[in-house]
Formats: sequence, structure tokens, C-alpha cells
Amino acid sequence: MRNSSGIPEDSSVSGHAGATAGKKEITDKFPAFRFENYSYSYPQGEGKALSSIDLEIKKGEFILVNGTTGAGKTTFCLAAAGILNHEYEGTSGGRLEISGREVMEYQDMGEIGSHIGFVFDDADAQLIFTTVEEEVLSGLENRGLDERSVRDKLEEIMNLTEISGLRYRAPHTLSGGQKQRVALAATLASGTECLILDEATAELDTEATEKIIKILSKLKSEGRTIIVVEQKPEEMSGIADRVVIIDDGRISGNYPADEYFRDYNIRKDDIGAEGECAGKIFLNTTDITEKNSDRIVVEFKNVTHNYGKETALDNVSLKIFKGELIAIIGENGSGKTTLSKHINGLLKPTSGEVVVAGINTAGSTVTELAKHAGLVFQNPDTMLFEDSVEKEILFGLKNIGADLTKDPDYINRILDEFGLSGKNNIFPRSMSRGERQRLAIACVTAMKPEIIILDEPTTGLDPEESLRIMNIIRRLAAEGHTVIMVSHDMKIVEKHAGRIIKMEGGKITGDISCSISGVI
Repeated sequence: MRNSSGIPEDSSVSGHAGATAGKKEITDKFPAFRFENYSYSYPQGEGKALSSIDLEIKKGEFILVNGTTGAGKTTFCLAAAGILNHEYEGTSGGRLEISGREVMEYQDMGEIGSHIGFVFDDADAQLIFTTVEEEVLSGLENRGLDERSVRDKLEEIMNLTEISGLRYRAPHTLSGGQKQRVALAATLASGTECLILDEATAELDTEATEKIIKILSKLKSEGRTIIVVEQKPEEMSGIADRVVIIDDGRISGNYPADEYFRDYNIRKDDIGAEGECAGKIFLNTTDITEKNSDRIVVEFKNVTHNYGKETALDNVSLKIFKGELIAIIGENGSGKTTLSKHINGLLKPTSGEVVVAGINTAGSTVTELAKHAGLVFQNPDTMLFEDSVEKEILFGLKNIGADLTKDPDYINRILDEFGLSGKNNIFPRSMSRGERQRLAIACVTAMKPEIIILDEPTTGLDPEESLRIMNIIRRLAAEGHTVIMVSHDMKIVEKHAGRIIKMEGGKITGDISCSISGVI
């Protein structure tokens, strides 16, 4: 049943795993979470990821977790969800209780998962079915509901999260923001008392983020316990009860939300000032001069791309030149990611042509195109799978047949350029999000492609790390690389992009040049 706000009356939250019938009764006698001098160290990590955590979270509280990139926020969430103790091979100390029971008293993650839902910052980690509808149905079918109730709630949740139009799409074909909404829908489909969201709104546009906040507000009113990691805390100021600050694996602040936000000033970092493109009106026509037509490195010629019956790119024509730093903007599902995946051959046009470095992508392999166009995905963990930083760099170089015998110090120089000196043997997953992002960019840059595509390069990063990433990106453009970034962060775009392309409904609706110092 739907109430006046449009939210299912018994909306509930859980991940795919463990949302089974027969869960134990939970009362308000115990807090939702209690950490007592809790610590954790990852295998192959450098030192403790969490240290001396003492924190109690009551049932029904909305806790906002904030801190710099690499401070330990995600590790804290993984601990609260029981994942560190049950699924990871690291070392923990102290005590962690979930609803009055010590974390290891639970049989497995299946039992814990019947109480706690987790929406990861990497939606790909929890989307496992062949269609969007199946993702949502998987949670509903585990609740023991009759067939009519399952179908009714399916429609309610899909409408609520605005994914009904994606019903038969394969999750891997969706944009980052669309994937996050599907992951949340799948979580809402199952019944739990607690929801943990780790940067789950980072890849959403403003409108989608506001919708998620409304959903969370309703869930809070129903008595759910909610923990949210968010780099832009002001967005949650209206519904948070407390703000917990994590710094270097420790809790450095624990404030009532009204006190925290009363004194809160959005930090005016070096990125904050508007760039010279700020305030310009997007025109419905391309406003890019072609005086350097001999420098074209990418050209889309009347390109259309369909996912089944849905058109993701609609007759797009576009020329991109050597040394440009381009930002592609637009709401979730506007076609940004689909466009970028055509440049390195991950997608091929349904009709039309894409020419990259003089090569028609239709007749080329991804490996061949990787020598000319490298793609850094939204979440660096999608790209990192080796057991050391050095092996990650080597993987791409070997794929393109690079010979390092004449330059044995090449990898060390690359790591130095990206602020990763001395981390050759470090396990990539033990590094901070910002370090992993820099490593992902380093892996692509090491192959020396003419074109570098970055999908949401500053997602989930604090302002200082975002600036560091953008300085790297600007340097690459100044060195002659063509850099194309997909971004929702208009502060970043307006400050750093030399050209902004706006997309809506699979079409380019705006294309403007910007006078930005330091960009070719």
C-alpha cells in the first residue's frame, strides 16, 4: 500500500544476501550497535584501519559519518555490518555488538543480513542478476509473500526509485547513478531494521539525491536505524540525529546534528571558486570552432546506440581535439557513460561511426583501442584486482606489449608522478579511496594513450583529494593528452574544464568552450 508521500507503507531495507524468513525478534532493550575499544587491521595493510572505536548507536537513530578520504569511514561501515569479522581475513580487537549480540555469535552473514541492509558505494558489487526487475524481485521473494503482494510491492518500489523504465535492462548497461538506484531498490525490497549507505548518493544528480533523502526520511520516521557515509554532509542536515567524524581510523568527533550544523560552514577549498564557464547559457548548437581540424582525435558521426528498445545515444555527432580537457555533464541516464564507452570500444554503435585516432571502432578490439584510449571507471575497485600496486601497473603494460627492459625504472617514475612512491608492494584494496583512484589513473596513463576518459573521477573524495586528482588531470591535458571526464560536480567542471558538453536524453544539448588557464 502506498501512503501520501508515495512510499510503500512497509518499505524495508536489506541487501540481497540473508533476507530470509524466520529472523530473530529484535527489541529496543539493546542498542543497534555497540563498539567497545574496537580495532581492525586489513591483511597486507599498513597499520590499523580502525583503532579504539567506542560508540553506541541506538535503534532508530540516523547517524551521518564524515571524514577525509582514507579516514576509515567505509571500514567502519563494513565493521558495523559484520562483514569485516565474517568475510575478511584481517585482525580485529575489542568488542562489537549488533542488537545486543557479539558479532561472532551470529552464525554467518546470512543471519546478520536479515537485520542489516548495506548499499555499497560500488553498486556493481551487489548487482548480480540479468535484469533490473530480477534484482528487485530477489529481495521480495525471500520474504515469503504471496504472488500478488510480490508484484504489487515490486511496482511500488520500482516507481519509488524511478527505475520502472529500466525494468528489462541488464544492470551492467546502466549509468552509475542508475545502478545506485537499482541497488537501493533491491535493498528496500527486503525486510531489515537497519540500513547502511556508503556514499550511495555520490554518483547521483541533484534531483535523484533529493529523492533518496526523502526515502531515508520516511524510513527514519518508521523507526529504522540508518548509517550514512556522505562527503557533502549538508545534504543530510535535515534528517541526521548525530554526526560522527572519523579521522585516521579513530572517532575524532561525535556531535548532535543540530549542534554540528549550527557551527558548520561548508569549507571553501581551492576548488570552490567558480571557473570562467560559470553562469554561461548552454546553447542547442555546437559552439566549438574547428580551426584545428587536423587535430581531431575522436569523431562521432551520427551515432545511435540502443539497449533493446531504449535509445541511449540518439544520432550524436561530435568532434574532439588533441589536448582538450572536456567535461561531459547531464543527469543520470542522459547518455554520458554510454558515450564514453564508445571511445574505447566497450560499446559499438547501433548505427553511425566512431573514429578514434583514425581507427573505426566497429572493426577494432578493445585491446587495440586501449593503446589509444584508456578508460578509468567510476569506482577504481572495478579495475583493481592484482595483489600489489606494481602488478596493477604491469598488467596493462603487458596487455599492450610494452617492453620495460630499456627503462627498468619506469614504474617507479609513474608511481612518483601520482604520489604513490614506495607503495609498489602494497595490496591495492588496503589503500584509501583517493590512493586507489590515483592508482587507477596511473594504470591507464602508464600505457601512454592519446585519450584518457575518466568517469566521475572525484566521486567519494574529500575536497583536498579531489583537488589533487584534478591537478593530475590538468597536467595530463597540458602534456598533450586529450582528457574527457564525466562529472556531476559543477564546481569541478566550471573550475577545470576547457570545454563542457551537456547531454539530455541521449542527445548533445550544449557544447561550449571555456577559457581556463593551464588547459590547452
